[in-house]
Amino acid sequence: MELDTKRTAAMFKAFCDENRIKILLLLSTEEKCACRLLEELNVTQPTLSHHMKILCDSGVVVGRKEGKWMHYSISEEGADYALRCLQEITKLNRIK
Repeated sequence: MELDTKRTAAMFKAFCDENRIKILLLLSTEEKCACRLLEELNVTQPTLSHHMKILCDSGVVVGRKEGKWMHYSISEEGADYALRCLQEITKLNRIK
């Protein structure tokens, strides 16, 4: 697998914050509205928007607008890419 280092760095940036990990855990069961995430996380709307931008930019989360609210879910493609990246980065390439 050829790693896109810029994309991979953005993806891992998404995983390096406690609130973003909490968001991913909340999204692991189903799509959630931003209003529900706000209730669960006890953060301000601008803070949630900041975290969601990072998660969406990473490709791990996708958002869709419905009325005035955004609904977020984990991207299957983004999750698969994250797993492949972690496997590629941590594999040992031993010379025999």
